Amino acid sequence: MDTFDTLVSRAKGRARGRFSSAFRKGALALLILSVPTAAFAAVTAKGKVSGAEKLMNPVWNEAKDPASHRYTFREPSPTVRSDVYALTAFLPKELAVVVIGDKGVPQKVPVSVSIAGGRTTPVTIVVPEGQAIQFENKDPFPHKLFDTGNKGLGAVETGPAKSRSWTPPGPGKYEIRDQLAPSIRSWVVVEPKAMSSVYPDRKGEFVLELDPGPYKLRGYFNGEPVGQELDIVITPFPTADQPLKAPLVVGQAGK
Repeated sequence: MDTFDTLVSRAKGRARGRFSSAFRKGALALLILSVPTAAFAAVTAKGKVSGAEKLMNPVWNEAKDPASHRYTFREPSPTVRSDVYALTAFLPKELAVVVIGDKGVPQKVPVSVSIAGGRTTPVTIVVPEGQAIQFENKDPFPHKLFDTGNKGLGAVETGPAKSRSWTPPGPGKYEIRDQLAPSIRSWVVVEPKAMSSVYPDRKGEFVLELDPGPYKLRGYFNGEPVGQELDIVITPFPTADQPLKAPLVVGQAGK
């Protein structure tokens, strides 16, 4: 049987252990708060969108209008689900998941937009103020892109394997069309607080590379914010595969 002195010694040891553990946790928290964000490595966070099935593709809806003379009629099949016929968005090029912070900084290199197959990739581009956009023609024929608001992107011919650059003059939404290809309809949005943008896969999953800190996520579709903003906090640890606690809702138009 243990003596009284032995029991007292063990109790003191357990108390010291609990105090030491609490002290270490407190010290770590103070360290995280005191060290500048830039001192931590970038974190890989994973998220997902919800409500994407409600995003309807305006290009396909426009094409099916008989007045446009671009609609090909298809007989409905009883063996094909009705939801398959829905003209929903193609997420990897049409839905931009934008990180909103204090102030966005333009990249030194232009943001690349490819023109091929009657569309652009991506379709909606969200950039900070002062960011240059480079349109690259990947088709074997020319294009004449222009912005519908006459803000500096004139209908100048861009030949095959050629490119042209354009810097939007200020914040706002710019719709891009093509005089030679009516199916091309894209949007450039200048949002001064846009830190970065990513595009989800077909399942609606996306990956972010961010420094630790608080941010907002916002979905953009057809040049407009959609759904609800999502507040997120990126913590320093773990640095890889840090899941976001909630999905980004994109299924209803933002205000």
